[in-house]
Order: sequence, then C-alpha cells, then structure tokens
Amino acid sequence: MKSSVFKIEFSLIVVIALMVLPTLLCGQERPGHDAATAPAVHDENPLIEEMTKLDAVFREVVSGVSLGDGARVHKALDAMHGTMEKTHEGMHHGTVKVPKNAARVKEFVDLDKQFHARLESLSAAAHRNDQQAMLKLTKDLLDGCVQCHRTFRN
Repeated sequence: MKSSVFKIEFSLIVVIALMVLPTLLCGQERPGHDAATAPAVHDENPLIEEMTKLDAVFREVVSGVSLGDGARVHKALDAMHGTMEKTHEGMHHGTVKVPKNAARVKEFVDLDKQFHARLESLSAAAHRNDQQAMLKLTKDLLDGCVQCHRTFRN
C-alpha cells in the first residue's frame, strides 16, 4: 500500500515538474529564450539566473528522487549555493525587482529564505539517502515555486 501511494505521489511530482516548471521558471518574460541569450540575461538580473539554475536543478532532483539516488540529488543542489545571496544583493541594488506585488518585497525575501532553508533540508535528506523525505521535500518545494509565482510573477 505504501509503495503504491509513493508511486502515485511521485508520478504527480514528475508531471508537475515536466509540465509546469519550464513555463513558470523560464516563461513569459523571456520569450524565445535560448542558451545563446541566457548569459546576457543572467548578468542583468540575478533572480533570472537563480530561476534558470533552479529549473536545471529540479530536473536532476526529480530524476534523483525517482531513482532513490541521494548522491545525485545532493550534487544537483550544490548549484544553488550563493544564488539567494546574489538575488538579495540585486534587490538591494535595484537590479532585481519582483514584477508583481513589488510593495511586498519583504514577504518575497522571507519566502526565498524559507525556500532555501527547505533546499538545505532536501540536501540533508539526500545525504542520508532518505527517499521518503526527499519526495516530501521536493513536493513542498515545487508547491512553494507555484505559490511564489502566483504572488510575485505577472
């Protein structure tokens, strides 16, 4: 019974990741985005750099969790180190602005800090190779992505 529930939950995560994340993370504000244009966008906006990295990280995380490969998940998460700090510094210097509800920037920063704390929890679960914890944390993180985008992205 637990195994079938796990399979259903994981299938849901895979569907969400494959269908929703590319649109949420790299969607409307960057039509026609391709690898050739990515570096210029990154130099201008650390938030876009963070989202682009996060998109690639989640693809690896979903694969790693599905295979029960904590080492793969842990390695993927390493790419996220320092991205939050760059984004927050960009907000301080005006190179990063949230496109919607800009007056709620403190809430955005708090959500970002909580999100990165959950990434650290996922990294710890991956280090223990705890597949159940990795699955739950991955789902929670994806839910956080959707909620943040609903609140702060046009």
